[in-house]
Amino acid sequence: MPRADRLMLLDTASLYFRAFYGVPDKVKAPDGSSVNAARGLLDIVAKLVTLYEPTHVIACWDDDWRPQWRVDLIPSYKAHRVVEVVASAPDVEEVPDPLESQIPLIRQTLEALGIPIIGVAEHEADDVIGTLATNATMAVDIVTGDRDLFQLVDDSRDVRVIYTARGMSNLEIVTDETVVAKYGVLPSQYSDFSTMRGDASDGLPGVAGVGEKTAATLLQNHADLTGIRAAAEAGEGMSAGVRAKVLGAAEYLDVAPTVVAVATSLPISAPDVPLRPLDPTQEEATTALAEKWNLGGSMARAIAAVSKVSSVRPGE
Repeated sequence: MPRADRLMLLDTASLYFRAFYGVPDKVKAPDGSSVNAARGLLDIVAKLVTLYEPTHVIACWDDDWRPQWRVDLIPSYKAHRVVEVVASAPDVEEVPDPLESQIPLIRQTLEALGIPIIGVAEHEADDVIGTLATNATMAVDIVTGDRDLFQLVDDSRDVRVIYTARGMSNLEIVTDETVVAKYGVLPSQYSDFSTMRGDASDGLPGVAGVGEKTAATLLQNHADLTGIRAAAEAGEGMSAGVRAKVLGAAEYLDVAPTVVAVATSLPISAPDVPLRPLDPTQEEATTALAEKWNLGGSMARAIAAVSKVSSVRPGE
């Protein structure tokens, strides 16, 4: 029986960082280059495609991992990850040399499998994911280790997150129910929740003295950040201490929601490029790529997974 279309959006950098740190750097390319991140990402793709059977897969890319427009609003945004500030260009992120050197190969392997790579200038992969997920005409699986993308979860549209933070052996499907159970807020409230709570990993200070429980309670009582700020201004619906904290964070709250919310209206659309078995020419090129870089069984497993899951297409 034909399967319904399902789009899988990869938070690619999140996955290749995980592969780099999770796969021992023992197997090398013939020239001695490290290939553990490339091999590991291929195995991740093979597992995800086999388990969740997407009909379409897109590798979403950080064309700018720390957009200046976000930094202009909150200068501490991801500042702790910067190793070099580059004038009139994206800052250099702290990436180990053996991983940095594999990124061109990672792009080649994804392209060889027929997986489109999409990035947008001055935007992060999160923004690409936000736009493609919001405008998708099919069910969506977002693969990430970033909680910020929980704001996109939407059971009514069958948009869910495959959360990788606990490892590829402990993948978690995040739905509306999961977010409510974990945080006490709806996915649609998660961006405001994250704004108030803050996130040290992204350099977001949050509202001083407001943790997850207080943030969740405020959202339960006032629906969103606009309602919370209005209640604080009016002196209603919260303790004097919490009111003082919200009012004291006014400058931060004026700008932080724009930084935390992922973009949903970039000028892009998901290409209708379903997974397909490789044709003879593609197979030859992919085999040559695998041999050149000693990708071995990892490439073979990825090709097999793509070919198997694409064997039954809707309407065919």
